[in-house]
Amino acid sequence: MHDGKSYFFVGIGGSGMMPLAMILSGQGARVAGSDRTLDQDRLPAKFDDLRARGITLFKQDGSGITSNQTVVASAAVESTVADIVAADAVGAKRMSRAELLAKLFNAAPLPIGVAGTSGKSTVTGMIGWILHATGRDPTVMNGAVMKNFASDDAPFASALVGTGEAFVSEVDESDGSIALYWPKVAVLNNVSLDHKSLDELRTLFGDFIARAGTAVINMDNGDGAALAMTVPPERRLTFSIGQEADLVAIGLVQRPFGVDFSLSERGAAPVAVSLQVPGRHNVSNALAAIGAARAAGVPLAEAARAIGGFTGLRRRMELVGEANGIAVIDDFGHNPDKIAATLDTLHAFPGRLLVLFQPHGYGPLKVMRRELVATLADKLGEDDLLVLPDPVYMGGTVSREVTSADIIADVAATGRKALHIPTRDAAAAHLVAEARPGDRIVVMGARDDTLSQLAADMLVRIANKTGNRPQA
Repeated sequence: MHDGKSYFFVGIGGSGMMPLAMILSGQGARVAGSDRTLDQDRLPAKFDDLRARGITLFKQDGSGITSNQTVVASAAVESTVADIVAADAVGAKRMSRAELLAKLFNAAPLPIGVAGTSGKSTVTGMIGWILHATGRDPTVMNGAVMKNFASDDAPFASALVGTGEAFVSEVDESDGSIALYWPKVAVLNNVSLDHKSLDELRTLFGDFIARAGTAVINMDNGDGAALAMTVPPERRLTFSIGQEADLVAIGLVQRPFGVDFSLSERGAAPVAVSLQVPGRHNVSNALAAIGAARAAGVPLAEAARAIGGFTGLRRRMELVGEANGIAVIDDFGHNPDKIAATLDTLHAFPGRLLVLFQPHGYGPLKVMRRELVATLADKLGEDDLLVLPDPVYMGGTVSREVTSADIIADVAATGRKALHIPTRDAAAAHLVAEARPGDRIVVMGARDDTLSQLAADMLVRIANKTGNRPQA
């Protein structure tokens, strides 16, 4: 517990900062913070939720900083921000978000870390729900809102504070901070391009699973399978869809917003699993979560039954609503694997896709350019339409060697329908104007929480255009 300790979070509304602040506050610490989004009067409900948890909020002008606090900042916060300048001036202790999270994680009796380029938040939420539903009262640190734990009183439930032994957290490879974590159970969901080169990722993920008591690894991912062979058999638990592994899923039956399958463990009699989240990728996520639960001592039948109650995460192929036969879907897809999984799942059912994808930075566009273009060219249908506004820009200096216009030019050259519309609002307006009954509008992107509001606004515009009220 953290009674009496005082923390100040600079950028407290961030997806990695908010749940960490919630956990500390729930464990008895005094927590305060600031955020430029708050200063801009954006997303007020998020900050109301923090206040309701007893967290004090200040303008990001240095006024909330005192010398007896530990000042916590994410990698996105520049040294010139007033709160950081004030912290240095008064000699306050400084920690990065990753350092603080790793300290809490490593101190837990049963730290369960979830790594991989895609699916971390979903797997973290699934593990958290299994452990909660089976009475193990975990603490969970997630980068997304877990619908199972959200309510009118706690709408932004990206964290859960429990009294059990397990501390479940996704761990980040993008800044290399994955090296700080010492898991008893480590999940490696997949290895693919996002923020770093594959060589860097193989090293980071390989070292991570080598430190674990049990490593739970996806054998359907080539690099993951190769890394699995570096772990002694007695310390690894593998999973696969249809291939040889410790946990194997077969007989997949997809539904529009769910999927059923049979699960066997080391050749034993299969158990039935029915998920409330769709797509083959979520079968893989479920196997990872059940594998972690097994490593934590949960019987297979209990884990399989519990995961059927998992209702998903916000912004993971989330149906915002429908108006006049046009559906609006909010999705976190932002790298080739995530985008491919979403498009594959949606294309299993009828309807043209109108995709608004906001890239999450210029750096990732440069790293992912070839793979991103190949994914979009391969996964978009002939009638689908892709629109890219300019990438998220959070301030500071940034190299703009590869832009949204470059990606669109590459995709259009493959024969797919693709447009660069620089401003996000204009891109949204274009898709609203283009949409017709039977279409599905998909808003994709990371880092900017206002994408969800954009999706909701698009649904209202569609309803106003057609004269129908939207249906959730």
